[in-house]
Amino acid sequence: MKNTICQLNSVTGGQMNSYVVTTADEKIIVIDGGYREDAENLLAHLRETTGRDVPHVDAWFMTHAHGDHIDAFNEIVEKHWDCLTVGKIYYNFPSVQYLCREPGYGRCILDFNRLLPRFADKIEIVYQGDEYDVGEAHFEILYSPNGELRGYINDTSVVFMMTLGGKRMLFLGDAEPAEGERLLALYKGSGKLKADYVQMAHHGQGGVRREVYEEIAPTACFWCAPDWLWNNDAGGGFNTHTFKTVIVRGWMEELGVREHYVLMNGTQKVEILPAVEE
Repeated sequence: MKNTICQLNSVTGGQMNSYVVTTADEKIIVIDGGYREDAENLLAHLRETTGRDVPHVDAWFMTHAHGDHIDAFNEIVEKHWDCLTVGKIYYNFPSVQYLCREPGYGRCILDFNRLLPRFADKIEIVYQGDEYDVGEAHFEILYSPNGELRGYINDTSVVFMMTLGGKRMLFLGDAEPAEGERLLALYKGSGKLKADYVQMAHHGQGGVRREVYEEIAPTACFWCAPDWLWNNDAGGGFNTHTFKTVIVRGWMEELGVREHYVLMNGTQKVEILPAVEE
């Protein structure tokens, strides 16, 4: 097995987050997972990757409690829990009362809590400053929700840095401008946000402001964006809708990023190669 980052394709054609990370020492890590409709595809990928009918996931990280991030997990727990094994499940969700404030978004956290007894023994609630090693992969939690909750559920995204094979990848979940400002207040100028790869916040269609990406200074971007979102086209043509994806693409071009892994092109797999000594 090699050190790889795999951004899985969307079954529904919608925006969603689903990553599978493999390590050279044969660990499997899932990040988010997508909608319920993405569950079978995720399971099939895990079977193919591990070569096992019942694959083992060593660690499952969840950024926040929106359906396009955690509903595949809910589906697997509810209907396919005997089809895989899981070591630890890492997350930090606010209260149900907070999460149900946004109309239409409460269902997935209610499902999650209903199913919780099935995986309660595997839970690890994460906090800012926590660090975890999953084989050769090292994770540092840079931000997690705290008692000063305000704004959108997106701004409760757990933000973490993964270091693997000498490379760093920052996972921003769906962090919005407010959470981006908190990240800058905590880490600007420290180098803590600097990463080789970045998962673009909120699918690259909004999310954090340009100043955060300037601090990250990535060489490559992962965009969980299908074609309609990548082109800001909901039927009226290129860049005719309200999403900011084209603007964010412009930021990254101005920052000199030339390497992009985009959901509209299907599953994207990147092998992390060891550094070549000069």
